Amino acid sequence: MSVHGPLGVAETGAVEITTRTIDARARSLRDQAGLLGIAGLILTTLLVAVGAANTDALLPESVRPVPSWLAGPLGSTGIGLGNGGLILVLVVMFGSYVVAVHAADRLSARTVLMCIAAIHALVLLAPPLLSTDVFSYQFYGRMGDLYGANPYLAGPHALALDPLFPYIGAKWVNTPTVYGPLFTALSYVLAPLSIAASALAYKAIAACASLGTIAFVWHAARLRGINPVKAAALVGLNPLVVVYGVGGGHNDLLMMLPLMAGVYLVLAHRERAGSAVMVSAAAIKLTAGVMLAFAIASGGGRRARDRRREVLTGAAAAAALIVGLAFAWFGVGPIHLFSTVQKVQSEGDWHSIPGFLGARLGSSVGHVAGIVLGAAFVALCCWLLRRVWRGHLDWIDAGAWTAAALLITASSLLPWYVAWLIPLAALATDRRLWRVAIITTGVVQGIQLISYIPHGTTFLGL
Repeated sequence: MSVHGPLGVAETGAVEITTRTIDARARSLRDQAGLLGIAGLILTTLLVAVGAANTDALLPESVRPVPSWLAGPLGSTGIGLGNGGLILVLVVMFGSYVVAVHAADRLSARTVLMCIAAIHALVLLAPPLLSTDVFSYQFYGRMGDLYGANPYLAGPHALALDPLFPYIGAKWVNTPTVYGPLFTALSYVLAPLSIAASALAYKAIAACASLGTIAFVWHAARLRGINPVKAAALVGLNPLVVVYGVGGGHNDLLMMLPLMAGVYLVLAHRERAGSAVMVSAAAIKLTAGVMLAFAIASGGGRRARDRRREVLTGAAAAAALIVGLAFAWFGVGPIHLFSTVQKVQSEGDWHSIPGFLGARLGSSVGHVAGIVLGAAFVALCCWLLRRVWRGHLDWIDAGAWTAAALLITASSLLPWYVAWLIPLAALATDRRLWRVAIITTGVVQGIQLISYIPHGTTFLGL
């Protein structure tokens, strides 16, 4: 019978109704999955915050067990996760993140933003998590502000009698600061605080910087025609950014704030201000300087030359000002920053490819692997810069690919370094970068979980 007859029309209509019903159910399931992901993130973050003080794997090695004055308002709950419980919580947290990001375009902006604020607040209430860096930050400030020593020329061991010294990580006791002059100046301002107040201050700075970064990502996403809710979810709900970055009070998040502010300003055609702000990001941590190169290379069309001149003008002015202030405040000390960073990177850790090869096959193998991967990274950067200069590749996409490559080739890979990639991936027009960001988060989190398993590294031959 012809489909154009009465029965054929009825059959066609029935198929259309069935299809709409299936689509409606699929959308409903996706909405429910998104809310389930949000609930999972809040619940697992709450468990981390409540159980941190009694879970050694969540605490820096120098504060196990954590003293009551450093445990925070949730430290007296008496709840501990144990290694097995912690692994389960972090696995569920990552799964919830993937689900929430995937369904973010079906969630309201209010739901996503409230979840971001909630998990940041919960982590802020916990004791310092997983890293001794917050104590190093304060010690470098105390060296200069209280003792008149130059933190670019000597490590904390020079003042081993200071009451803060026992809290410094073993790797850093002999290492001068590896941070830029703007951040070191900030550490001078915070130096008079007590140990507990200082740790809370650095965590609060990291939390505010993370939220500020999300705000700039939101506005930049709108300028690029990207769903701002989904972009904000990718950044603000990321477990490594929140638990490791905010929880550890790491200055990588403070670095990303002016970097993403600069990206937004450049997108808004305020090139001088944007590049100047990017230079200030590099003055917090040198890693941010890579993105400035892509901002300079970007362009295209008749306005490219004028645009590049504006970017260079703003960057040069800001660099001259910061360099002048750095020499006035720290003398020639910052000149040693580059060699110190190189030395720290050469030491590596087993979480990175060169570090793992060095620990497994010998330091000479790891050293050679580090050189080869470093050369590959430089070659990739040059290739990406060339493509951006010629107008064949978007400059933010190129910056995101570079950040991903840096994580792969670095001799030292720490979980909060993922913050270098996530905000750039959120603004990428190449959607593969969204998958790369999520996969990278999962891989880095998985590597960390190995260290939470008793004798887990022995299975790797380390």
